[in-house]
Formats: sequence, structure tokens, C-alpha cells
Amino acid sequence: MKSLFLTGAFSVLLLTSCNKDEKLQTTTSLEQQKLDYQARQIDLEKQKLAIEKEKINFEKQKDSLNKVAEEKAKKTQVKERVVYRNSPRSSSASYAGTSSGSSSSGTSSSTGTTATQKKGWSSAAKGTVIGTVGGAAAGAIISKKNPGLGAVIGGIAGGATGYTIGRAEDRKSGRVQK
Repeated sequence: MKSLFLTGAFSVLLLTSCNKDEKLQTTTSLEQQKLDYQARQIDLEKQKLAIEKEKINFEKQKDSLNKVAEEKAKKTQVKERVVYRNSPRSSSASYAGTSSGSSSSGTSSSTGTTATQKKGWSSAAKGTVIGTVGGAAAGAIISKKNPGLGAVIGGIAGGATGYTIGRAEDRKSGRVQK
């Protein structure tokens, strides 16, 4: 009876010791899985931060392009005013105004200047904005590993192409002189 009892106790002890090792391995694998999961979460957070940085850089670049486009538009408006005042059209308008009377000469020359002055965005500015947005979207879609970088490169290339095409349209329409 003692030997049966000792054999039974020994077998129970042996089985429980084996189960403890499996439990230990299971807990270590669970802990390893938790650590792997946390490492992946950290990598995802890093990628999100990188995307946010790229978005901020893209917005800054977009704002600077808009400022440059506005400055160019202002400069072209100032140049147009100077060109139109010295052109034969405005001088003939002021000549016609002086022949009819001195009070109407100011109004006719100012209406001649504002009638020929072009308002709004130039084709170059429109092309730049459209090309930048389209190129950024295409670059983000094409570049699968780093869509932020693809968006920046695509935006620059698209903006340059759009500006070139828009500038040619401005030359054809006479808004910009060669």
C-alpha cells in the first residue's frame, strides 16, 4: 500500500512539475506577445507622427506657394496698371475725355484702366495650385512605403508642371508679356 501511495504521489508530483513548465512557457509567450503588440503599437504611433509632420510641412509649403502666387498676382496687377496707363488705349481714352470736357476726363481714364485691368487668378497661379494638389494626391497614392514623401515630391513636380502650362496660357492671352 505504501508503494502504491508513493508511486501515485510521485506520478502526481511529476505531472504537476511538467504542467508548471508549460504554464511558465505559456506565460512567457503571453508576455512576449504583449511586448510584440506594444512594439507594433509604438511603431504605428511613430508612423502617425511622421504622417502628421509631413502634413504640417505640406500645409506650410502650400501656404508659401499661395503667398508667392498672391505676390505675383499683385505684381502683375501693378505692372498692368503701369502698362495700361502708358498704352495707346488709355491715352486715347483720356484724349476723348479731354475733348468732351475736363470733368469727364478723370472718369473716362479711370474706367478705361479698370475695364482693361484683369482681375482674379492668373492661369499660372491656377495651374500651380491644381498641379500641386493633383501631384500630391498622385504621389501619395503611388508611393506605398512612404506616402508623405511621395505627396511632397508629387506636389513639387505637379506644381512646376502646372505653373509652366499656366504661364504659357497667360502668354497666349496677353496677361503676361514675354
